[in-house]
Amino acid sequence: MSTMHEDITAVLFDEDQIKARTRDLGHRISKDYEGKVPVLIGILKGGFMFMADLIRSMDIPMEVDFMAISSYGSGVTSSGAVKIRKDIDVNIEGRHVIVVEDIIDSGLSIRYIRDYLMRHKPSSVKVCALLNKPKAHAKDLNIDYVGFDIGNEFVVGYGLDYDGLYRNLPYIGILKESIYT
Repeated sequence: MSTMHEDITAVLFDEDQIKARTRDLGHRISKDYEGKVPVLIGILKGGFMFMADLIRSMDIPMEVDFMAISSYGSGVTSSGAVKIRKDIDVNIEGRHVIVVEDIIDSGLSIRYIRDYLMRHKPSSVKVCALLNKPKAHAKDLNIDYVGFDIGNEFVVGYGLDYDGLYRNLPYIGILKESIYT
């Protein structure tokens, strides 16, 4: 039986790189939202580790909530059909909202989430993603805060999974193609 680490072809970002970039994003968001109390909405399950580290690096008052959506199933590409599995509990009307995502791939899910949240009449909706795959976007997409741009590799670790596994890796790595094909 192999270990999870043996299933990784390369480490894209190690623990120190992730911590440093997350801290930078937290400081930038804190500065941008000084004097405000934003609502950070983490997208489960993949975004939970990033969200936890991000909010610990922020020094402004904030509220935290979560949404769970599905668009992947057990595959490696989005089905395009987004379903809300867990909705937000906090009232965001008139509030500044920051959606915290693990990865922006095709952009279909984040478009759906942004449009859905806008129907709740917030003052603003911004997006903070740890990873962004600009070449995979179906349409032009504006991501307000990006940790790292990556290529079209299939990545796991630091909350990102394949079929529910690999979330607990402390780094972000490229999964061997033989695992998911």
